[in-house]
Amino acid sequence: QDDTVATLAALAASALRTLLLAEAIEQVAVRHQLVTRQVMRDSVERVGDEILGTSAAMVRVRHEIAMLGASELTTLISGETGVGKELVAHAIHAKSSRRDRPLVHVNCAALPESLAESELFGHVRGSFTGAIEHRAGKFELADGGTLFLDEIGELPLSIQPKLLRVLQSGEVQRIGSDKTLHVDVRIVAATNRDLAAEVRAGRFRSDLFYRLGVYPLDVPPLRDRRDDIPVLSGHFLDRAQERLGIPHLRLTAAVRKLLREHPWPGNVRELEHVLLRAALRASERRRGDTVVIDVEHVDLAGTPPRATPLAPSTASRAPLREAVDSFTRSLITSTVAECEDNWAEAARRLGLQRGNLHRLAVRLGVHARPRVVDSSAMSSNR
Repeated sequence: QDDTVATLAALAASALRTLLLAEAIEQVAVRHQLVTRQVMRDSVERVGDEILGTSAAMVRVRHEIAMLGASELTTLISGETGVGKELVAHAIHAKSSRRDRPLVHVNCAALPESLAESELFGHVRGSFTGAIEHRAGKFELADGGTLFLDEIGELPLSIQPKLLRVLQSGEVQRIGSDKTLHVDVRIVAATNRDLAAEVRAGRFRSDLFYRLGVYPLDVPPLRDRRDDIPVLSGHFLDRAQERLGIPHLRLTAAVRKLLREHPWPGNVRELEHVLLRAALRASERRRGDTVVIDVEHVDLAGTPPRATPLAPSTASRAPLREAVDSFTRSLITSTVAECEDNWAEAARRLGLQRGNLHRLAVRLGVHARPRVVDSSAMSSNR
């Protein structure tokens, strides 16, 4: 009997230890989840705080971001390349009740038509050649959070009705599957195109346009808010100091005037790159802790390089075809550089189909440059 009691006591003690261990593990898991969520929250809140500017236009944008963060409305952000559309999307997510959940970014301009459906909605193994395993689409990955459809105007026309159906029903179906999955996703889209004009031209579905544009938010170009250039310049100089290891960076009065008068076709992104290049050039003659950026260090024509026309004497000696090819090669190179290697946007500016532009570029020996993604430069993205 004593042995039985001892055995039961040992079993009870073991069960208690197991229970206490399970509770401790659960507490650690809960603390880890809380810390992870706080880090995510702090990160997205910092992103929202980087929407800088004191102009009336940017005060309006921040006010609308706050309103949209408190709502679940589908939002269409419009604006020129480089104004900061992606940052606005991050800020809307950061201000929303979904900020602890994923923000999934889809660059529609980079989606090949043959893979767009799989990328967005997923596929099951064996559904097509190369589908060697089940794969969740972006909608599933964003479940509970926000799906950011960047460059939505570039989405292939054949995919648009399928996207519309998901937006209407809240359900996705993987390629090759007969099961539908419910997804809880908030949609934020962005474009640098005039989508109303795209609808009139038959390149974008009107029903999808109205579904996405429940709340349109326009981000103004930098030339329309020149009062924000000083505060943006200060922000980018601080960032350049960190990246280049320079204790202090300062602009001369002549540079400040030059920056204020420049038209900034590349908007905020162009301003950041101009200042980073200028800081690097000025640092070569550094004396002491302070680096002074003067006009000689500022290259406003550095992005993109402009095509240099042939001199008359050279053009007269060169065969016509060679001269035309040389001009076309320079034009494509400079346009692609202006568009930050976005070939779809470059094709639109040149009035060509994207496939035709690629074929012409291959014939002329123009190739895409390798892209280096700088995750610290989020404040200048789109």
